[in-house]
Formats: sequence, structure tokens, C-alpha cells
Amino acid sequence: MEYAIVDIETTGGNFRNGGITEIAVVIHDGESIVQEYQTLINPEQSIPAYITGLTGIDNEMVADAPTFEEIAEELIELLEGRVFVAHSVNFDYGFIREFFSRVDYEFKPAKLCTVRLSRKAFPGQRSYSLGRICEQLDIPILARHRAMGDAKATAILFDKVLKGHSDVISSSLKRNSGESFLPPNFSLSKFREIPKACGVYYMLNDKGKVIYVGKAINIQERFKGHFSGQSHPHLKQQLKAEVFDLKWQLTGTEFMALMVETLEIKRIWPKYNAALKLPRTLWGLFSYQDGNGYTRFQIAKMNKSLQPLETFFSSDEAKEYLKTGINTYELCPKLCGLRKVNCKVIQDSSCLGACASEEKPKEYNSRAQDFIQKIKESKGGLKIEFPGREEEEKAICIFEAGMLTEYGFVKNDDEPLERVRPYPETSYLLKQFFHQIDPEQIQVIAPRKGPQTVLSFDF
Repeated sequence: MEYAIVDIETTGGNFRNGGITEIAVVIHDGESIVQEYQTLINPEQSIPAYITGLTGIDNEMVADAPTFEEIAEELIELLEGRVFVAHSVNFDYGFIREFFSRVDYEFKPAKLCTVRLSRKAFPGQRSYSLGRICEQLDIPILARHRAMGDAKATAILFDKVLKGHSDVISSSLKRNSGESFLPPNFSLSKFREIPKACGVYYMLNDKGKVIYVGKAINIQERFKGHFSGQSHPHLKQQLKAEVFDLKWQLTGTEFMALMVETLEIKRIWPKYNAALKLPRTLWGLFSYQDGNGYTRFQIAKMNKSLQPLETFFSSDEAKEYLKTGINTYELCPKLCGLRKVNCKVIQDSSCLGACASEEKPKEYNSRAQDFIQKIKESKGGLKIEFPGREEEEKAICIFEAGMLTEYGFVKNDDEPLERVRPYPETSYLLKQFFHQIDPEQIQVIAPRKGPQTVLSFDF
């Protein structure tokens, strides 16, 4: 990283109506001074007498000097891509940014203030003005209130901070660029490489091991969110201390990001993905025929011996699903296990009387079987197409029994998809997003057979 240490002399303190009379730039490559630049500038306005008394620069000295516009291109080459450094930086920066804007150049460099750096690196000094801090640190100023004299003194001061307190500079750069949230072992240049696109990301520790997998519509913003804000401060600090690198893969859509995230967490079992790693209690919707010949429904925790009609992550989710079926197929809430007393007792006219044997089993069971059949149809093979990661590409997902079993990003329909191990979590995600998917994206297909594998992305 290179630094441009700048000092200017002006006709006054306001950049909106003042002019620049002299500028000096000292280039520091992180080790030493490698280049110097200095010129008087014609401010195209009169220099006040008190300014001449302070700087020694008068109207005659600048009469034949170039204007700022005439040196702008040369100055851009000197400053572009380098950190802008000055003592009370906003003064020098404000003038130079204003004058660049007058020649239609937007100047927005990273910048550092040697006043602020000195306060942190050398606390307890009586004053941090350039003259006083240089006097206290035995830094010579060969020409006070002239651009090159002040610039060289500032460069020596900066060099002392850089070589003795480099952490002060790195933390100031992060804060001033808006990236103070970054983990200590994660570089700003790496952060700027992170795409602002939808996909899955992998946080890695110092040994290259994945410690967290996440998904995001904007990966860069999501990564930033992990280390800013007030929620979960202890977890943020733990993660911040361990993250050294980030890898990612784009997915094109949020749905695909959710699917890939689920598969990758199950494959890698990262240290900080506690939510999906913990065993989850699954609930099932079961059906059976009672002693009176009526089809009944029951919500219960899953077990290995019974096959449910549908699975859920909570009993509340299962109840809401069953209530929809009750309303759609005019079923009895008591026979569905949601009510303990006969419907007549609470005067529920929506029940047609099955719980009181007023409706015959044959008629009632016909509607119950329609509900069961609809559930079975929804759990058949589905092929769903989504936009891909680029214009010519599409993403394909195959679901069997409601769970993702194959997927891939393809350009042609004959390209093979990758088989993956089915997980109940993918079924839950499909239920969440199903209403948002255009029917034209969905195709009912016959069940597909083949070996099951879990994709690996080499980290």
C-alpha cells in the first residue's frame, strides 16, 4: 500500500470561495519516501496580506504559476490509488476534492489524519498541532507554513506511526472506509472481492476448515451483517476471532441458495451452524380407521415404525395444514384429533355429523380419501426450473416425496443432474416457497432412480 502525504497553502480557510496557492505531495511506499512533488499554483484571486505574512507567498510569486486545472491531470496520477494523508486531513482533502470536481473528476480516496493517528500512537502530548507535535518528537520542519516543508514533516511523523504503531493505521483505515467491522484476520481487499449477488458462502478458519455456511441475496452485505449490529454479541466475537477467509458459490435465486445451504451444512457440519446441526423433532400426519369404520387423522411425533402421510417440523405447522384439509373436504374436527367433544356440543355446523354417527362412514370416508389422495399427489415427483446464475443457464431441482433428490445448473436439458441425499429440511423449504413458484416452472414427473451422493465443493 502506498500513501500520498499532502500539504497545501491557500488564500483562506473555506474551499468554496478560497483558492490553492501551493501544493506538495510526498509519496511513501510503506517503507520510505520514494517520490516528491511541489508546485506553486495561481489561485486566480488575490492573496490576502495576512496570508502572505503567514506563508510568504504573495501575488507576484503565483502570477506565472499554473492554475489548478493545468496541473489536475498530473496530480490525479500522483494521488490515484494511494491513501490520502495529511495533518488535519479534512482541510487539505476538502480543497482538493472541490477543485477536482471543477474539472469533472470525482475524488474519493481512502484518507488518514496524522492528528488522529498521533493522538492514538503518542497519547498525553500537550498539543497535536503540526508544529508542537514535531517539536515534541524531535521532527525538523525546514520551512514552516510552506507546502513542502510541512509535507515532509508530516511524512516523518507518519513514518514514525507506521513503523511503531502500524495497528493504529490499519484500524483507522478500516474505520474511515466504513469497514471497521471486519475481522482482524480478514483483509479489506478480500472483503471488496465478495460479490453483491445471491449465493452460498463459507467462512474458513486459519487452517482452511469451514466453520460456518450461510446463504444470502447479497453475500457481501450478509457477511458484513455477521460482524455489525448488536444482536448475539458473544457469537459475533467468537466468529470474528476465527474467520480468516471466505469462499462462495453463486446460485442465481434465493430458493437455490436455501437448498444448497441446507445440503452443505448437512455435508460439512460446520462448527457455528448450530440450528441445522441439532436433531429436530419431526411431526407426522397419520390416518387410520376406527372401530366404527370412520377414517381418522392424528398428529403425532414421528417414529420409525409408522409412515406418515406428511411430515412437519412442529405440531402447530401440522395443525394448520390439517385445518386447511378439514375446511376444504368438510371433515370432522373431532375425527381429525383437533377436538375432544362432539361438534354438536359446541354447535359447530360445519361438521356434517360423522362424530355423532349421523353421517354414514361411506360418505365421510369418500371425502377423507380425497384429502389423502391429494396429499399423495403432492408428494409425487416434481421437476422445478429456476433462473440460473447467468443468462443462458437454468437451475433444475428434482423433488421426490417432497424432498430434494437431484439438482444442477445446466444450459441444455440433456445435461445430467447430481443426485443428493434427501433431507426433510428441503421439504420444509419447498412448502415455504411453493406458493411463490409459477405453475409453468413445475412439471410432474415419474420417480427417478439412481445412486445417491452428496455434492462436494472442495472446501
